[in-house]
Amino acid sequence: MYPKNLKTPFKLPLKSQVFKSVDTIPQTYWDSVNCCTNIYYSPEFLKAFELANTDIEFNYIFILKDQEAVAFANTQIVTIGVETITKNIKMSDNIRYRVNNLFCNNHIRVLFCGNIFLSGEYGTFLKHGEDKIATFKAIAQAVKQLSKSTKKLKAIFIKDFENESLPITNHLTSYDYTAMNVEPNMIITLKPEWHSFDDYTNALKSKYRVKANRADAKSQALVTKLFSEEDIETHKDALQALYQNTIDNADFNAQILNLDTYILLKKAFQDTFIVKGYFLEDKLVGFLSAMQNETHLDAHFIGIDYSKNKEFAIYPRILNDYVRLGIATKSTQINLGRTASEIKSTLGAEPKTLTCYCKHKRYLPNQILKPFIKNVHIKSFKQHSVFK
Repeated sequence: MYPKNLKTPFKLPLKSQVFKSVDTIPQTYWDSVNCCTNIYYSPEFLKAFELANTDIEFNYIFILKDQEAVAFANTQIVTIGVETITKNIKMSDNIRYRVNNLFCNNHIRVLFCGNIFLSGEYGTFLKHGEDKIATFKAIAQAVKQLSKSTKKLKAIFIKDFENESLPITNHLTSYDYTAMNVEPNMIITLKPEWHSFDDYTNALKSKYRVKANRADAKSQALVTKLFSEEDIETHKDALQALYQNTIDNADFNAQILNLDTYILLKKAFQDTFIVKGYFLEDKLVGFLSAMQNETHLDAHFIGIDYSKNKEFAIYPRILNDYVRLGIATKSTQINLGRTASEIKSTLGAEPKTLTCYCKHKRYLPNQILKPFIKNVHIKSFKQHSVFK
């Protein structure tokens, strides 16, 4: 029983524990938090990235209540060039110059809470039934402690929260973080009556149906293959080169993925993890990758030979094939990820807003940085209405 003078039950204090490797995390912690039904929080998924990307420092945070795990957070520490961050953010040249100078135009170490290789809310998981605000604040405090113990760290970035989470995550402002919008995820909602790609295209307005069919027609010369683990290993260098092409054309990437990760993911998840290659006269000229996560199909990285892209419509064909995969896997939605938002909207994808939070580790530079962050605007795009 509780003492009579207490109006509410005594709340057990929350503590944190940090692990440097997935292998050192007790199975009881995973069982208690009960997060592994979502593939992106499973130890098998996280371990693939940890093993293949040795230049990244991974840390895994668990929040404990009476020695029972009640929350999980996934973090990585990476080194990024400041100009990589600022060159494609919509800001004046003067502001960009001042921000670059604030970081001495240098490479900086950044602590990310969230998966830097995924676009979406896959960084923190709170156990059902727990006090969400108190538990999330405990994660914020644990990230703070981790940042204090990390040498030469300049900034902290907590990423990709959907609007429904903001009443919880906005408490990060009390830890001196500043919120900023980033490019939205582009989501296609699949209707249950679509059993084939033809069913999907028949639901499109004529203009967009013609566009989808044209992409298939232009790409007829491409030969496609679903890759096994052995295929990924055989073509790994070509896959890495094609992926690098897309990175070079992207607005922003915090880190380059070592595609040995894909070999490990394929081994762990088999048909749930999909890699599809596109060949032109026996040469690999493109690929897509995707993960089936419960009822969702999530597009992961792609690679394209841009010298062949216009003639053979490699990228539009990849987008069409994501729709095909979504229908074939009986998914309810396809997450096409960020970037190229307008062309994705021509397939029926709609934006899902994402918010990130960031801060400089030191107090004074953080106060200088805040107004710049608040003035960051994501690139606008035309949202197409494609269905009849």
